[in-house]
Amino acid sequence: MVSEKLHQWKERKVCVIGAGPSGLVAARELRKEGHKVVVFEQNHDIGGQWLYDPHVQNEHPLGKSSNFLNVHSSVYASLRIASPREIMGFSDFPFLVKKGRDTRRYPGHKELFLYLKDFCDWFGLRELIRFNTRVEYVGMLDYSDDVHVHVHNHHDHVGKEIKWVVRSRDKTGDDYDKILVEQVFDAVVLANGHYSHPRLPNIKGMDKWKRKQIHSHVYRVPEPFRDEVVVVVGSSQSGQDISLELVEVAKETHISTRSMDTITEGLSKVIKKHQNLHLQPQIESLEDDGRVLFVDGSSIVADTILYCTGYSYSFPFLDTKGIVVVDDDRVGPLYEHTFPPSLAPSLSFIGIPRKLIGFPFFESQAIWIAQLLSGKRTLPSWDDMMQSIKEFYHSRDVAGIPKHNTHDLADFEYCDKYGDNVGYPHLEEWRKKLCLSSLINYFTDLETFRDSWDDDEDLQVAFQSSHFAQVCPQ
Repeated sequence: MVSEKLHQWKERKVCVIGAGPSGLVAARELRKEGHKVVVFEQNHDIGGQWLYDPHVQNEHPLGKSSNFLNVHSSVYASLRIASPREIMGFSDFPFLVKKGRDTRRYPGHKELFLYLKDFCDWFGLRELIRFNTRVEYVGMLDYSDDVHVHVHNHHDHVGKEIKWVVRSRDKTGDDYDKILVEQVFDAVVLANGHYSHPRLPNIKGMDKWKRKQIHSHVYRVPEPFRDEVVVVVGSSQSGQDISLELVEVAKETHISTRSMDTITEGLSKVIKKHQNLHLQPQIESLEDDGRVLFVDGSSIVADTILYCTGYSYSFPFLDTKGIVVVDDDRVGPLYEHTFPPSLAPSLSFIGIPRKLIGFPFFESQAIWIAQLLSGKRTLPSWDDMMQSIKEFYHSRDVAGIPKHNTHDLADFEYCDKYGDNVGYPHLEEWRKKLCLSSLINYFTDLETFRDSWDDDEDLQVAFQSSHFAQVCPQ
């Protein structure tokens, strides 16, 4: 809803955490709305997940850390995007093919990084970013029992006037300074990504198994696994991609999956084609003698177990006094996966939903956040937001969706409904069609879907659309 009190427009001092795709578009929209923006980025450059980092030697192989990981990106050397480039661009900045660069429809990760770099440069965002700066604490200023009562009394928009203390540490050389820098902001936007902190299964004997165990977070190249017997746990996209690489160097590659029902036609074809690639059921236990025991009673002796078991949401720096919690990867309570009702709009999360066409969705989130902070729009009442969250959770429970999949949406309609909050355009039909045909291709032809396709008609429609008619740097 649009506020009638436009004369009350406010310039807010806003801290954005993370300079990946969601942080960059948040910075752009906040500045466009007239706010003062500072982006904190722990790495030396923009890109977030897409800033490839080959130096994983100092990271715990299973990504276990007290709080902060040494490595943010989980991108491996050969990774190519899994969606065609045409659907990935922000609404006013198409992901164009550029001369002298990776011109494939499904380019490697570096090309997506360069697209983000172009976006950052075109909109002059670099000046807003403080690089090599790690945020270590975000909490409410002058937090007292009075505020606590206020927040939990469910007053509407109590979060509007809450100020936030942000403590950060700068990196010099290879290490972080001892000095904590403290600043106060009117609002904080969390855009720190969710593909860094490994989510690990709980397998009997896992803690005692003496051989190599790593999570795909620290996997970069197949060479270290030459002539090994490797068990890849998980048949997700990364699990399949990595298994296809390992087949070329490993003695044997075994993909262990929770459910044989989820095996795609594409994966079945690949397994039939390679004699050293095998499908296994779920692991029952890991034995002292190096055996991996499966639930069907079979076993193999393995050199390495590689967990492609996904990632968890992690905000080790965030202190909301229990108002926002991460419970089995459900971040909540969040209205529309973005705003904690008791702290909105001064605290917001961008990029929490998974399995959507990400960049346009991040953009609609960023616009809504920016306009709420300026007073151009208002949120529903606390009660209405909480009711909406409760109904959403209930709908997931009824559908039998596990709690840890709360934010897996994969829903075009949701993107459109979300965008309606700020008049953001609905996803174009060509974008939806290209996305679906790519998915179908992936399910049927795992090895070739990135290089052969049959969506030329939809592609022509895309290129004739206003999206590709925009002026962007070549």
